[in-house]
Amino acid sequence: MNRDVSVYGIIADLRRQHPTPTTTQTLDLVVGELGRTRDNLKEAVANLEGKALPPGGKAVLDELIARAREEGVYDLDFGPDPYDRAAVESLDEGTAGIGALLAISSLVGIALAAVAFIAGFNAIMHSGG
Repeated sequence: MNRDVSVYGIIADLRRQHPTPTTTQTLDLVVGELGRTRDNLKEAVANLEGKALPPGGKAVLDELIARAREEGVYDLDFGPDPYDRAAVESLDEGTAGIGALLAISSLVGIALAAVAFIAGFNAIMHSGG
């Protein structure tokens, strides 16, 4: 695999070599699928199998596949998506206890604030001034 070559570099070369609407439309479809497959051209092409390509688009797609295979970037695997949600871990007893203590202390703080407000309000209302 040539580290200086990427699927997108090959696509850019094809756009320059064949500046036609067919090439542009076909490569736009490929780029859209590459976004869904984490830049795996093999999966992107497989996803395009059921979709209608522009007239002459099959030749563009075949040239892209041939060049990607030649450069070793046809079937890349970048591992799992780092932005996927992490697996949910079970909640252990210590963490649950700390959470319960924090919740209780918050409720006590709110109750004390309410009592202070009521006491202050009563003192203001019952002052003879």
